[in-house]
Amino acid sequence: MRTAEIKRRYLAHFEANGHTVVPSAPLPAIDDPNLLFINAGMVQFVPFFLGQRTPPYPRAVSVQKCIRTPDIDEVGKTSRHGTFFQMNGNFSFGDYFKAGAIPLAWELSTKPVEQGGFGLDPEKIWATVYLDDDEAIEIWKQQPGMSPDRIVRRGKKDNFWSMGIPGPAGPCSELYYDRGPAYGPDGGPEVDEDRFLEYWNLVFMQHEITDVKSKEDFTIVGDLPKQNIDTGMGLERIASILQGKDNLYEIDEVWPVLARAAELTGTTYGKSGHAASESHPDDVRLRVIADHVRTSLMLIGDGVTPSNEGRGYVLRRIMRRAIRSMRLLGWQGQSFQELLPVARDCMSPSYPELAEEFGRISTYAYAEEDAFLSTLRAGTTILDTAITETKRAKQPQLSGDKAFQLHDTYGFPIDLTLEIAQEQGLEVDQDGFRRLMADQRARAKADAAARKTGHTDLSAYRSVLDQGGPVEFTGYAEVSRESRVRALLGGDGEALPVAGEGDYVELVLDHTPFYAEGGGQQADTGIINVGGGRLEVVDVQTPVPGLIVHKARVLRGEVRTGEAGFAEIDVTRRKAISRSHTATHLIHQTMRAFLGESATQAGSLNAPGRLRFDFNTPGAVSPDVLFDVEQQVNEVLLRDLEVHAFITSQEEARRLGAMALFGEKYGDEVRVVEVGDYARELCGGTHVARSGQLGLVKILTESSIGSGVRRVEALVGIDAFGFLAKEHLLVSRLAELFRVPGEQVADRVEQTVTALRDAEKELEKLRAQMVLGGAGALAQQARDLGGVAFVGTEAPEGAAGNDVRTLAQEIRGKIDQSRPAVVAVAARANGKASLIVAVNAAGKSRGLSASDLVKGALSGRGGGNADLAQGGGVPADQVPSLLAAVEKAVVEAA
Repeated sequence: MRTAEIKRRYLAHFEANGHTVVPSAPLPAIDDPNLLFINAGMVQFVPFFLGQRTPPYPRAVSVQKCIRTPDIDEVGKTSRHGTFFQMNGNFSFGDYFKAGAIPLAWELSTKPVEQGGFGLDPEKIWATVYLDDDEAIEIWKQQPGMSPDRIVRRGKKDNFWSMGIPGPAGPCSELYYDRGPAYGPDGGPEVDEDRFLEYWNLVFMQHEITDVKSKEDFTIVGDLPKQNIDTGMGLERIASILQGKDNLYEIDEVWPVLARAAELTGTTYGKSGHAASESHPDDVRLRVIADHVRTSLMLIGDGVTPSNEGRGYVLRRIMRRAIRSMRLLGWQGQSFQELLPVARDCMSPSYPELAEEFGRISTYAYAEEDAFLSTLRAGTTILDTAITETKRAKQPQLSGDKAFQLHDTYGFPIDLTLEIAQEQGLEVDQDGFRRLMADQRARAKADAAARKTGHTDLSAYRSVLDQGGPVEFTGYAEVSRESRVRALLGGDGEALPVAGEGDYVELVLDHTPFYAEGGGQQADTGIINVGGGRLEVVDVQTPVPGLIVHKARVLRGEVRTGEAGFAEIDVTRRKAISRSHTATHLIHQTMRAFLGESATQAGSLNAPGRLRFDFNTPGAVSPDVLFDVEQQVNEVLLRDLEVHAFITSQEEARRLGAMALFGEKYGDEVRVVEVGDYARELCGGTHVARSGQLGLVKILTESSIGSGVRRVEALVGIDAFGFLAKEHLLVSRLAELFRVPGEQVADRVEQTVTALRDAEKELEKLRAQMVLGGAGALAQQARDLGGVAFVGTEAPEGAAGNDVRTLAQEIRGKIDQSRPAVVAVAARANGKASLIVAVNAAGKSRGLSASDLVKGALSGRGGGNADLAQGGGVPADQVPSLLAAVEKAVVEAA
C-alpha cells in the first residue's frame, strides 16, 4: 500500500467518524516562540488544548508535516529516526476520551484492506500504558478484547507525552506491531523495539506542565480545562509495516532517492542486518542522504532558505550533511541536481505544490550546494596546510582547535577532516574538538533559554480573553467608535481597577478600530477618551490570538475598568501606512513578474510613507530591473485600480491564485486583498481604496540581508514626492556649478572624479620624489658614532607613511654596506609624531636592532624586526627628542 494511499485511508476513516479534516500547518512554527519547526501533529491545536481559543470543531484529523533535529546524528542508524516525517493525528477537544480513542485506533489498524482499513493481524499488536493507568488497561481488554499478556505498563520516559516545553501533556498508550523473529527476540516492546515497532501513540491530554527540564523532570501545574485526545501515527512507520520494509528509508516516498544515490556513487545498499546495531556505514550514509534530501525539499517548499541562523541554519546543516555523505561515498559531482527531482516525484502525489514550486525550491538548493562545494575546496586547502605544519612539528595528531576552527569558521565537516587526516597518517584530537563543540552548544543553549518564553507567561492576557472572549476589530470599516474598557493591566500584568494621569497601562476594549501590529504593518496610534480620562495610544499588539491590547499613557483624568469610551485612531498615520501596505503588494507582484515565481516575500515593514520589502532571490537585482519594477508599479497607480478585500475559504483563495506567504499559518477562512486584476494576496492588513491614492512609489535601495534574501526600501506618496523634489534641487545646483544641462551632470561628475584621482596620483609621485630626492645627500652627511654611521632626520611635512619608510631604506642603501649604519627618520602628521628606524646587515652584526631602538625611544611601543621597525602616536612636538633618543642609544651600544 503506497504512502499516499495510507494517508488517504487515515483521513477517510476519521472523517467518517465525525472528524473535521484540517490541512497541515507549515513546517516553520511561526506562532510558537519555543519551536523552530512543527515537531508534532498537535502543535497547531495547542491553543485549543490550553483553552486559549474555542475550537471550531469538537473533533479533528490531520496529517501534519514535522521536523525533529535533536536526534540528527542518529538518522540512518535505526529504523526509528528521521528528520522529516509525517504524523497522522486524530484529536478530540473535550469530546471523547480514552474509551473513544482506543476503539477508533484498533478499528483502523485491524479492519481488512478491502474495507478501507490497514489489515494488521490483531494477534501481532501490543499496547503499552502508563504505570498507573488502570482505566486504559481495562478498555484495551474489554473493547478491542486484547490479550492481557500483550499489554505492558511503562514509566514516564516511555508513556507520558509532552512537547518537551511548557504546555499540554498527559499519559499515553502506544501501539506496537510484532514484525517477527527475523527482527529480534520475543518478549514485547520492553525487550526489543526493532522487532516490536511502535506505530501509534494515543495521548490522553489532560495536564498542563511547566518547569520542563527533561522528559521525566517537569512540574504539573494543573489540569487542562477539558480532557482531550491527541494521537500520533507516524506515516512513515506504518508505511514500512504495510509495505514490508525494514525501515522508513525503504518505503516508496524515500527509497527512490536512496536508490539513485547508490547508483551515482556505485554503492550497493543492503549490507546491514535487520537490527539497528547491524547498520553498515555505507547503508547509514545512503539513508542520511535520502532523509536529508527529502527534508531539504520540504523545508524549502515551506519557505525556509539556507542561512547562518535559526531555521535557515538547520536547513544548511541538513543539506551539507547530505552532500558530505555523497562525497564520503565517492561522488564528486553535484548531488542535489541529481537527487532533488527524485524526491519531488516521490512527494508530489501527497503535496502537489512541490511540483508547482520546484523552480523556486531547486534554485535555492542548487545555489547552496555550489556555495558549500566552494567551502569544501577552501577548507581542504586550509586543512592541507595544517597537516603540513603538524607533520613538520612532528606531532602525532591534528589539534582539536584546528579541527574546530575548520568546522566553525569555514563550515568544514569534521568527518572530512578525519578522513583526510587519516589518509595523511595523522590522527585528530577528537576529544578536544568535542569539548569545544560542547562549549559552543552550551553557550547557544543558554542564550536560547534566556530568550525562550513559555505559554504560562501569557496568563494575564489569557484570563482577560477567557472572561470576555475575542476582541472585535472594526478598523476595516471605521476609524473611530464607542466601546467599553474590558480590562486595564499594569506593567507586571496585574489587573488595575483605575489608572491616573501619567500612568502607562495596557488597555483592552470590547471593540476597537485600532489595528494591532502584524503582517509587517505597524500598529495604529491615536486617542481614547474614557469617562473623565484621556489616553494616548502608542502601540497595539495581539499577545494571544483574539486579544487586542492597546499600550497607552493616561494624558489626564482617571480611567476605570468597565467605563464606556470613544476610541479614535490617527487617520493621517493610518492612511500613510495603508498606502505603504498596498505598495508592498504591488512591488511583490511586480518582482515576481520580472524575477520569476521564486521571488516570494520573506518579510516586510509598512510604516507611514515608507516600506521595506524582503524577498527570496539568489542574487542581486540589477538597476535596470529595479527601474522597470518601479515604472510598472507606478503605471498601475495611474490605472487607478479598485482595491477590494473579501473573506473566502483557503481552497477558493488558492483556486483564485491568491498569493500566500510561505511559513504563515492561515485559518479555514482567509481574507483576500485584490488590486484590480493585477495583484491578489492573502492579507489581514489595511489598504487604500484605489491604487491611484498611492500617488507615487520610489524605490531607494536594494541590498542583501542574508544568503538568498534581498531587501528593497521605498517611499510612497508625499514622502516619495519630497525625496524627488530634494534630488531635483541637488541636480539643479550641480548643473549650475558645472554649467551643463541636468542630464549631463552624472557624466561631468564622473569626469571630475577621474581627473581628481589622476591629479592625486601625480601629487603622490611628486611628494615621493621630493622626499626621496635628498636621500643621497643625507647618506653622505652620516655622522660617525663610535664606528657606526648614523643619520637622524625629519621627513618633509605631509610625507605619506610609505614614503617615510622608503626614505629610511633609501638612505640606508646609499651608505657603504661594509660600514655599520643606523638611519632614523621621524615624521609629523595630524598632530602626531612617528618614527622609523632602519639598520643594515653590518649594524646588526654589531648587535644593533631597529626594533629595540624604536621601542627604546617610544617607551616600549612600536614593532618590526632587526632590519626595519616603526612606531608612533606621541605628540608631534616630540620629533626632536625621538631622534635624540635613538642617537643616544646608538652611542651607548657602540
